Amino acid sequence: MKVLIDTDVILDVALNRAPHAEDSIQLLRWAEANNSGFIAWHSIANCAYLLKEDHRRFLNLLLSFVTVAPAGDREARAALNYRMKDLEDALQAAAAVSAGATYIITRNLPDYRKSPIKALSPKQFLALIDGRLT
Repeated sequence: MKVLIDTDVILDVALNRAPHAEDSIQLLRWAEANNSGFIAWHSIANCAYLLKEDHRRFLNLLLSFVTVAPAGDREARAALNYRMKDLEDALQAAAAVSAGATYIITRNLPDYRKSPIKALSPKQFLALIDGRLT
């Protein structure tokens, strides 16, 4: 199983945002242990902008165990054609498709209702895999 991890989940960890950080940390631990986590290319820029000074260290650590989903012209055009309200979310969905992800992990579930890949919250995903964590 592969997952695309949305920027909000990454930022929950980087900024230690309560009460979301703990589930997001567990998700990243699962992704690392199972070599199954992907992020969208533009999540790197979004995180760098919001994290300011410590972004390079955090992002280098993140990229040591997640993979950037392939992105290019085809994915950008696909995102523009998804019937999703927010283009940034559509770009996440296109990245999930290009990575072959089973799920998009996000806390922004309402905006992914029309996504071609099902979205789950970190808490929902952890409940789904409960018992398979090592």
